[in-house]
Amino acid sequence: MRNFLKKLATLFGVGLSPKAPGTVATVATIPLVFLLNWAGPIPYMIVTFLLLPVGILAAEIYEQDKGSHDSQEIVIDEVVGFLITMVWLPLTWQAILIGFVLFRLLDITKPLFVGYLDKKIQGGLGVMVDDVAAGMVASVIMQLLFTHTNWLGSQILVG
Repeated sequence: MRNFLKKLATLFGVGLSPKAPGTVATVATIPLVFLLNWAGPIPYMIVTFLLLPVGILAAEIYEQDKGSHDSQEIVIDEVVGFLITMVWLPLTWQAILIGFVLFRLLDITKPLFVGYLDKKIQGGLGVMVDDVAAGMVASVIMQLLFTHTNWLGSQILVG
């Protein structure tokens, strides 16, 4: 189980990418967003909710074995953060693009309380919490765009 969680922390090796592992992991999460969106809002929310404590545990175990905090190889936090960003949104290329850029921007720059959380909370929870916060901020912005503009385009029909 420990080995599985360490692999999950790196999204089965995606986090070992030599360049921009967080960005690569966010791109790798796009098919999961499509799959969960196709499954419906309840399965989407359940999987996202369950990935949070599992991700915290995976990050904690990875950190213990590596002896460092928030290694760039740990990318399960980007997966959960991007899933949060894209919840309850239409599957359009515009939504995916805007959500991707917005989440990565917030995750990288860590504005406001996102940066505070990143600095103050240690362990697996500390790895996950800033990306969850970035995903929540991005999700609120995306929901505002969805309900108040036509920037997110027309729904892609899946299935």
